[in-house]
Amino acid sequence: MMQQNKYFDYLEDFLNSSLQSHTHLHIDLFCNAINDEGALCLGSALANCINLQNLILDLGSNKLGANGASGLGSALASCTNLSNLTLYLSHNQIGVNGVQGLGSGLENCNNLTNLKLYLRGYQ
Repeated sequence: MMQQNKYFDYLEDFLNSSLQSHTHLHIDLFCNAINDEGALCLGSALANCINLQNLILDLGSNKLGANGASGLGSALASCTNLSNLTLYLSHNQIGVNGVQGLGSGLENCNNLTNLKLYLRGYQ
């Protein structure tokens, strides 16, 4: 049975969705002024997506800092079925500490087989 991608372009719509039912997600929050608080809220919701296998998450050109990136990595580690991840974090303020925190979280994604990480233009 082919799984259908669920597409969200508003954070609130995703947060109000049936989180445990998602297996394939595309969340496009490009240029939405998402800050660390928003990223942590998003991460908490993603951690509840226990059946998630494929995720495309575009947080490019937001106001994400090191804490948000680290928290996102930690939250994604809770997605134990996640095997494919595409993560756009270009043009944020995550810095070296944020990249390290993100990596520390992602290294706990034991089933992750495909990772595409876009970090161009981060500060």
